[in-house]
Amino acid sequence: SLELGEQRFAVVEALDGSTSLRRALTDPTRSSEAKAQLAENLLGSQVNADVVALVAGLARSRWSDDRDLAEALEETGTTAVLAAAESRGELLRVEDDLFRLGRILAGERELRVALSSDQIPAERRTGLVDQLLGGQVAPESQVLVRRTVGALRQRSVTSRLARIAELAAARRRRVVASVLAAAPLTQEQVERLTTILSRIYSTDVHVNVGIDPSIVGGLR
Repeated sequence: SLELGEQRFAVVEALDGSTSLRRALTDPTRSSEAKAQLAENLLGSQVNADVVALVAGLARSRWSDDRDLAEALEETGTTAVLAAAESRGELLRVEDDLFRLGRILAGERELRVALSSDQIPAERRTGLVDQLLGGQVAPESQVLVRRTVGALRQRSVTSRLARIAELAAARRRRVVASVLAAAPLTQEQVERLTTILSRIYSTDVHVNVGIDPSIVGGLR
């Protein structure tokens, strides 16, 4: 559910904010059960029991770097949010939301830099993206985008949004084609392009169309 995804992200924030906690949960000299018990004791009733069990299970594994645990948990949080969108039949909308935002950021350097700067407080970054989205996206998109700009985790915002869109596409077992055109395409043109690409790749293809006036004729 969406709530379970947000709870997993909250645990990631705790791990990102405490080097000692990350190391305690990934210490190779401690037994797997000791690390799992530590996770259970720390989280207790603060989050859903399923989240506690997940973190405890991850703590039992061996990690080459203490940050890998948080990264794995981040991915499961993203998956939970995408699953929530899928259960509501809104996964395609989330893909489209992320694609549109990615295109906006590609054309707005100052905004892109601001949302990717750890010199700007997280609250301000999420406030900027809230203004940009204006509540016109799926709830799951809002959570994922706010998470991306609020917790940069040494990655660019645009690359992370692209990664989430790829995960969403994988859940639908589809190929996503990002097409740039000099001017908007008609619905008929999009449908024809979708048919051609689906035939080429022998699978369903979802086409996202972005506008780039610098393209002189044709598509990219």
